[in-house]
Amino acid sequence: EMDAKYNRKMQALREEMDLRRKTEIHELEERKNNQISELMGKHEGAFGDIKNYYNDITAKNMSLISLLKEQVEEMRKKEIVLEKEKTDVLLQNKELTEPLQQAREQVAELQKKLARYDKDKEILMNSKARLKVTQKELKDLQWEHEVLEQRFSKVQAERDELYQKFTKAINEVQQKTGFKNLLLERKLQGLLSLLEQKEVELGEVVAVSNLDPSALSLVSHKLKDVLNSKNDTIQDLQLQLARVCKAHNDMLQTFEAKLTAFGIPLDNLGFQPLAFPLPGQ
Repeated sequence: EMDAKYNRKMQALREEMDLRRKTEIHELEERKNNQISELMGKHEGAFGDIKNYYNDITAKNMSLISLLKEQVEEMRKKEIVLEKEKTDVLLQNKELTEPLQQAREQVAELQKKLARYDKDKEILMNSKARLKVTQKELKDLQWEHEVLEQRFSKVQAERDELYQKFTKAINEVQQKTGFKNLLLERKLQGLLSLLEQKEVELGEVVAVSNLDPSALSLVSHKLKDVLNSKNDTIQDLQLQLARVCKAHNDMLQTFEAKLTAFGIPLDNLGFQPLAFPLPGQ
């Protein structure tokens, strides 16, 4: 029963859908026929307009062709007249060619002269301008030359004075530095010799006296204290020596920089300054 029921519903639905499809198809055909009719009407109207347009163009072209034929005929007549005038003009040109050629040659010669005149005039003006500039530059250079001569005389005097001061300072510093270095080296050698002697004496004392370990330890501690004190003294002397050498070398570098700043070659000193190496170098 359910199958029969749904089959009946399905049949009814099919019939309804077929009827709707046929209705829609009929409506589509009617709209299509209407559009075709409208398009045919529009195309016929457009074809009529185009036909009228080209008919007008054809009529205009025909009238234009007639007008152009008339103009061509007139142009031919004018051409005959112009040919005759051309012949006359050619005859006149032949008669005027030689005077024209002479006139052109004269014009060319005059143009060359004019160009040379303008060029010479421009060169003269440029030469006058350069002469003024050169005279001004000459005056400026003469003034600068006088100023430089005065400055050169002043620099020479300062150089001579500085050279004398430097020579004196170098001699003093070299004497003081050499003497101080010699004293420090001798003092250092004396302390080293004394240290070696004390070590030898200590070894002999220890070997001879056969001290007990506690006494030997006490003596060793005292000896170490003495040695540390002597080492500190040696280090202080080495630091003093290094400071003196560095001050001497700095003074030499400063003087060389001054000589370079004043444009004085280092070979003009007449001797080679000694630069002391720092201890340990």
